[in-house]
Amino acid sequence: MTGDTNRPRSLRDLVDPIVIAAFSGWNDAGVAASQAMEHLQDVTDAEELFALDPDDFYDFQVNRPTITRDTPTESTIDWPTTTVSIGRLGAQDLVLIEGPEPNFRWRAFTNQLMSALRSTNPAMVLVLGALLADTPHSRPIPVTGSVTDLLLAERLGMEVSTYEGPTGIVGLFAKAGQDAGHPTVSLWAAVPHYVSQSPCPKASLALLHRLEDLLDSPIDQGDLPELARAWERGVAELASDDAEIAEYVAGLEQEQDESELPEATGDAIAAEFMRYLRRRDR
Repeated sequence: MTGDTNRPRSLRDLVDPIVIAAFSGWNDAGVAASQAMEHLQDVTDAEELFALDPDDFYDFQVNRPTITRDTPTESTIDWPTTTVSIGRLGAQDLVLIEGPEPNFRWRAFTNQLMSALRSTNPAMVLVLGALLADTPHSRPIPVTGSVTDLLLAERLGMEVSTYEGPTGIVGLFAKAGQDAGHPTVSLWAAVPHYVSQSPCPKASLALLHRLEDLLDSPIDQGDLPELARAWERGVAELASDDAEIAEYVAGLEQEQDESELPEATGDAIAAEFMRYLRRRDR
């Protein structure tokens, strides 16, 4: 895509932007969140503003740098780091934050990012994650949205988070956004735990669908729908070759089908219809 010469070149030039963050690693089953972010960067023609100094936050024996070669005699070293980019979706400015979960100094990491966002006064902070769960691959991937603010929960029709237990950088970043006074939402895709291979494009697509709903703007899906269908077909073939897994998946399907209320099904149909209208009116 071609760059927009009129695009703001600084976080200070943005008006009520939406911040979207995703971090690969422990928070990102099936690399669903980071793949959704890469897709979002592509379709919004995002341009990198700056990157954090990787020496401050990463263990290079865990997150190793990579070498790429432009020519047989010229090479470039790419260091693992977290980048901050600006994209545009319709008339809405987006601040996109992406990188591996840091290995060191998590509090300094979140403070540095929040300090950079202070001048933007974002309208909302959205944090993407994915976890392994008892969900069948043959059904829509559930995406759970949660907030910690009662008024925001009521406005968005979401649950207030009641989670207690170990957390990763996604949880800390969401907490930092809340503490900074920004409306903050966490979106988690549930990836079938019996599917070990990555990526999971079906979960990435589910996250993008929820983003469409929250941003009230269509997101170009590219080839993700076909990749999601191919992923589902591949998992179905593998499951059919193992009677024990096939039986387990059938039990998950029955349990999910029985637990879904008619109202929930109606809500899903209505949400998909609204997405169709957004894309048609582009």
